[in-house]
Amino acid sequence: MFPLKRIILTAGLAAMAGVATAADLRCEAQRGAQAPAIVELYTSEGCSSCPPADRWLSGLRGHDGVVALSFHVNYWNHLGWRDPFATAATTARQYRLAERLGARQVYTPQVVLNGRDHRGWRGQSAAQLPTPSGPAPALRVWREGGDLLAEVAGGHGELAGYWAVLLDEVSSRVTAGENAGEHLRHDHVVAHYQPVMPWRDAQPHTERWHLPLRGPHRVAFVVTDPTLTRPVQAVVLSCPA
Repeated sequence: MFPLKRIILTAGLAAMAGVATAADLRCEAQRGAQAPAIVELYTSEGCSSCPPADRWLSGLRGHDGVVALSFHVNYWNHLGWRDPFATAATTARQYRLAERLGARQVYTPQVVLNGRDHRGWRGQSAAQLPTPSGPAPALRVWREGGDLLAEVAGGHGELAGYWAVLLDEVSSRVTAGENAGEHLRHDHVVAHYQPVMPWRDAQPHTERWHLPLRGPHRVAFVVTDPTLTRPVQAVVLSCPA
């Protein structure tokens, strides 16, 4: 069963009180019928072959035609280094993808492009990444006070989606495991992953998420098929405060 649509984050994300202001209403992003390339990286600070993929994903910053998400997984933690960005939810997402793709096992680093395993990422630029095939639903995401809203219009049949809070320019000094002694840096890190329940696309659909945040932040909303594994549209909202 999917988690509830409306949640409140606890201590890790500090509360920001108040009603919508003019600045809130200007914090908006949208896309029409053309989706961006949607790149998911499954990685770990405990994996010695992952840093090159992390650097490649960081190189996709600033490209409007790409939505990049770095999902840190926790099954490398047993080697002695606990990845501070890995969660059970992001790890479960990779296992769900593997099941849908018919894979016998999960691996890192894994790049999933538009819902498909993508092993040709090395040396590939943002401009070379294809977008999802077929028409995409229109998507608008905006902030009202401590709430984030996503409005989806169009599509075919049943849709689902997820929210992702993204962190950039975060780093760790690794003291154990395969990357012991390394200083690792990351962008697009999914700090919180929140799926939403499927809906029928006959009418425009709105999702509301109560997510008080302090300071600048980036939050993605990704529209997917009902299994959550094939993305069809995505927008990243960047709010200054």
